[in-house]
Formats: sequence, structure tokens, C-alpha cells
Amino acid sequence: MSRADLNKQPEQVAAMFDQVSTHYDRTNAVLSVGNAALWRMAATRAVNPRRGERILDIAAGTGTSSVALTKTGAHVVAADFSEGMIAVGHSRHADNPQVEFVQADATALPFADNEFDAVTISFGLRNVVEPKKALAEFYRVTKPGGRVVICEFSTPPFAPIRLGYFAYLTRVMPMIVKLASSNAEAYDYLGESIAAWPNQQTLSAWLREAGFDAVAYRNLTLGIVALHRGIKPTDASNAPS
Repeated sequence: MSRADLNKQPEQVAAMFDQVSTHYDRTNAVLSVGNAALWRMAATRAVNPRRGERILDIAAGTGTSSVALTKTGAHVVAADFSEGMIAVGHSRHADNPQVEFVQADATALPFADNEFDAVTISFGLRNVVEPKKALAEFYRVTKPGGRVVICEFSTPPFAPIRLGYFAYLTRVMPMIVKLASSNAEAYDYLGESIAAWPNQQTLSAWLREAGFDAVAYRNLTLGIVALHRGIKPTDASNAPS
């Protein structure tokens, strides 16, 4: 199934993640050559969770990133479109009262306006069928003065690194997932989605278009991943101009 086919049928994207949920974290660790944990730590530092804050972690998967955000006393709502991911996450972290698992569509979040001190998503925005609509929802549910943090695969700025990276996605990664994943075919889509995803400047422009101020990004691992940040203006309404 092509990426275009999946974009027309979002329920199939959810089904795909249901199928890989059991070994999802293990596969990510293998494919990233151990960098997934470092990227998660960088995203957690960027969110800078504080005691008493309410944080929304979108595309939370099995909740690994959500648990990291609770370490300083924040309450985290771990939201994901995949019922399978939510089920695995809930079973793994049922003993953590600071994490609440909710099945939710990023483009139609079931939360009130101005509800969260911070909204974050790691490696999930590119899998949303309408990413700009999701960014508008992130803006809506963020409190004025609150922050958004997006950690996502991106475009390495240096041509030799970029060529090597895309060769890895198309040639090496498919061989690895056959050994590490519970559904190797699903990762064909994921590789395509990474290669087709817009670069750092484009995503920054989308954040500004959604209404966020102080938009900035920094590259991780030579630009294979980029960490994007923005602030909802303190005088903001829920309809960006």
C-alpha cells in the first residue's frame, strides 16, 4: 500500500500501528541505532515539564515519552489514534497515576480550549493525514503562554549526509525491520513518510501559520531529526489571524 493510499484512508494508518504496537519500542531502538532514547531525552528537556503542569503528549504510542515527562511531577495525557498502542501503554504504565491514556485523533482533539501548559508530539506529526489541521488543534488546546514541542524526522542540510540517510531508508531499513518488527510491511510506509516529509523551514512556517510565536528549531543527529518549538501568545484567541 502506498503512502497516498494511506492518506486517503486514515483508519488504515491506525490499523497499521495497532499491528506493530507489541514490538514498536524495540524496533525503534534498533532502527535508530540507539538514538531514539537520546532524541526522547532532548524532547523532554525542550518541553521542560514542571510540577503541577498538565501536558498533552500526542501520538504517544506506548507511553515511553509520556512517562519521561512525569518525572518532575507533571500530569501527562498520553493520546494516540491507535487503540493497540493505547492498550499496550496502559498495561505497561498502569501503576503511574501521573499518566492518563486517551484514544484521540490529532485533528479533532477531545479537549477543551486552553487546557494544557504544553503540547508535544514526537515522530507522529508526519503520520497525521492533515498535519496543518493538527497544528491548529495543538494551538487551540494550548494555554496562552504555553508551549508546543515537535520532535520529528527531517532533512539533513548537508548533501553527503542526506544522500546516505535516504539510502539507509530505502535499502538498509527494510532489511532490518524484517528481523526486528512484528509487521515489516508497515515500515515500508514509515520509510516513505520520512522521505516525503517537509524540511525544517517548511514545518517552522506551518507553526507560524497556526498562530505560534517564537518559533525555532534545532537539528539533532546532523539534521536527521529536528526539534521544533513555539509559544502561544499570551493574548491569543483560539483563531489565529
